[in-house]
Parts: sequence; structure tokens; C-alpha cells
Amino acid sequence: MKKILVPTDFSEQAEHALQTAASIAKKHNAELYILHLLDLPVHLLSTDKNELPEAIFFLKLAHQKFNTFLDKPYLEGLTIHELVEEDEITTGINRVAEENNIDIIVIGSSGASGISEIFVGSNTEKVVRHANIPVMVIKKPILEINFKHMVYASSFLHNYHESFKKAVEMSKQFGYTLHLLYVNTPNNFKTTHAIKDRINEFLNIAEVTDYTVNIYNDETIEEGILNFANSINADLLSVSTHGRRGLAHFFNGSLSEDLVNHAIRPVITLKI
Repeated sequence: MKKILVPTDFSEQAEHALQTAASIAKKHNAELYILHLLDLPVHLLSTDKNELPEAIFFLKLAHQKFNTFLDKPYLEGLTIHELVEEDEITTGINRVAEENNIDIIVIGSSGASGISEIFVGSNTEKVVRHANIPVMVIKKPILEINFKHMVYASSFLHNYHESFKKAVEMSKQFGYTLHLLYVNTPNNFKTTHAIKDRINEFLNIAEVTDYTVNIYNDETIEEGILNFANSINADLLSVSTHGRRGLAHFFNGSLSEDLVNHAIRPVITLKI
């Protein structure tokens, strides 16, 4: 965990992400890459920006905002790279992440409080769906990083092998216990024997030592994840995404308002 990318629009949610990323960076001696993507008017996108006063204005304005945004005591002592790029959000973030060999993206969300709703209708959703590396989505700042327990929720089918390997690698980097979770629901019931066989196959593809295996019965997958996470006081939730299909394949049905209000933990998404 040496390089952390924080996309920012200079909002309150972006600062929450920055505070969390700073805490992670201090714990792991990592560098922060703070990225602002310019949303330029259409007529400027294919024009030489250096020749247009309007384009120069947008660039200067972004750097001025950075001066205020990065003037925070919690950033003292950290190596920070300030980036202003002209690009669409998903391609820009992926390009910058690849060019700088980024390990994880930390992004804030102002969405609803449920797991699936946290990504709906926002730039956060776009980032999660298209990012090629792990994305940590948060809704409130984490000032002190002391992660001990992460839930990895999955159906443990073959196409989840790569995301599982990423989850195992992250558990080693952060030093937390990985709680493997299968949620059994009335509409898709599986026997304990069948589920354990699936999970044991996963345990053979990646070397993981600090883990637990959990089969949790609940009305829906969403409720099962949140209720299990609450029962062990998990620090993080981890789920997989199918890229353009997002998390819709994983989350079925709708969440009640009570359930939506309970998902306060950070969520790490791992692309399949």
C-alpha cells in the first residue's frame, strides 16, 4: 500500500475521503495523489487550452481550490501529488491510476446509506464500475486507521477468483482478519455442505491464514451482509463488481429505510 489516489471535487464528501486516505497513508507510509478532473465546456475539449483565456481560467481556479483544500493539519508530513487533468471521470481516473501505479482509490459518497444505494446515481458509481483497482467508498472520515475485521461477501462462484485474491492481498496489507461470508436466503437456499465446498475451493487459490468462514441466513443478501457485519462489529465491507453491470447482479430487491440507514461502514469494491 504505497500509492493512494483520491479523486476530488472539493466537496465535503471529498474531504472525508482525503482525511481517510491521509490516515491510511500515515499508517502505511504511502504517498497521496489528489486528482481533480476538469469538467470543461464542450467547445474547449478539442482546443489547445494554452491559447484560450477561458480554459486557463478553469485551470487556475482548480489550483486555487487546491490551495485551500490541501491546507489541512492532518496532511502535514505526507508526500502529496496535486493533479489537475482534463478528462472524463472514469477514463481519467483509470489513466492516472495506471500511469502512477496506484494501489487503491479512496472516494467519498453523499449517497444513501445502504450498500447498493451508496453507488447509485453519482460519480462514485461510475468510478466503482470502471475502476481496475480496489476502490474504498466512505461516507464519513476515518481519523485513525485500526482495521481489524473485513467482511468479504460473495457467492463464491468461479468468476470471483480474482476478486478473492485481491481481498486476500488487502487483508495482508492492512493486517486484518478476513471474514468470508455467504448469505443464505429463502429464495436461493444452499446446503451448508455445498457452500463449504465452494468456499474451500477458494481457500486453495490464495494463501490466507487469518480468516473465518461464515454462512449467514437472512431474508435478503443485503440484510445478511449488514446484519452479519454488525454482529462482529466489522470495520470494512468488501464486495465484487462486474464493471458495467455494477453491483446490480449481487444486490437483489430493495432495502427498507431502516436498513439503508445502518450501512455506515466503508465499502471496498473489487473488480471481477
